Amino acid sequence: MFRLLCLLALLLPLHTLPAGAQVRIKDIADVEGVRENQLIGYGLVVGLNNTGDKLDNAVFTRESLIGMLERLGVNTRDQVAKLSTKNIAAVMVTADLPAFARSGSRIDVAVSALGDATNLTGGTLLVTPLLSADGEVYAVAQGALATGAIAARGAASSVTRGVPTSARIANGATVEREVAYRLDKVNGLRLGLRNPDLTTARRIAAAINTAIGPIAKATDPRTVALDFASHDPIEALATLEDLRVEPDSPAIVVIEESSGTIVMGANVRISTVAIAQGNLTIRVTETPEVSQPAPFSNGTTTVVPRTQVQVDDQHDKKLGILQGSVTLRDLVASLNALGVGPRDLISILQSIKAAGALQADLVVR
Repeated sequence: MFRLLCLLALLLPLHTLPAGAQVRIKDIADVEGVRENQLIGYGLVVGLNNTGDKLDNAVFTRESLIGMLERLGVNTRDQVAKLSTKNIAAVMVTADLPAFARSGSRIDVAVSALGDATNLTGGTLLVTPLLSADGEVYAVAQGALATGAIAARGAASSVTRGVPTSARIANGATVEREVAYRLDKVNGLRLGLRNPDLTTARRIAAAINTAIGPIAKATDPRTVALDFASHDPIEALATLEDLRVEPDSPAIVVIEESSGTIVMGANVRISTVAIAQGNLTIRVTETPEVSQPAPFSNGTTTVVPRTQVQVDDQHDKKLGILQGSVTLRDLVASLNALGVGPRDLISILQSIKAAGALQADLVVR
């Protein structure tokens, strides 16, 4: 009897779980204002193995090299015509400045060739200021490049794996300026849903109000407003981001015609409809034969045409009926039973939508 009670105690929580899949709020919504900022800069990469820009073609590289040397006390203005090095390349440097990045922290940077350089492997990026959209410098990048690419060239052939003109520098930039934002001083915030849906927004607001108090309100399908008048913002956000809700998803069918990919949501439903799929295939085969005369005769050699025509009207294909309000599993099973491939399935779904029987949005890309 004791063992039976223990078994029931273990199984009881399993029956209280909701049928739908629940996810954390932090995985489906973002806090307004907490985001990354894009940085960009222009710099020079040196130390290349004769794979950099041709200074005669890349004027910006030549002028950048001259300006850099002048700042270091080397005057090359009178020797511009003699500059013929191919060990330097002009590059664009990009990075993402994370939210709440502090001065002195390190971030990754991406480096891309700007001129006619063929390979950045082995190069070193010189000091490059990184600017944001406001024109201010928020980070400074410098370091050795890692392309992860292989490029080999011979007299008659070449092999390239990856993109040797793009590289990365792990922790290659130092943050110099912080984005001022005090999360602990705000009285109100807004959560932005990554997939806007009014039902999901209402469920998020209800879960927050149940766990913390009446501080949340869904204002539109994308936004849930939070009022921290009587709560600590940091403590409230730490509590609500781990709450779990069941997101609702619209009924949608996405078709990628170029690759033949079909993705259907769980809420896709089809009204009762009959489907027959088949194509008329005509195959013409030419097998000409050579006719030769008998030995020592006066005949001539001729080519006798032989044509074989085959017609396949796929008469063995049957008319299938899809019952109304079928689930996604039943829909896929019914369509697979027709014996059609992805390309034909795309045409069938488009025809079902045209007939008004597909109760979902059809997105064709």
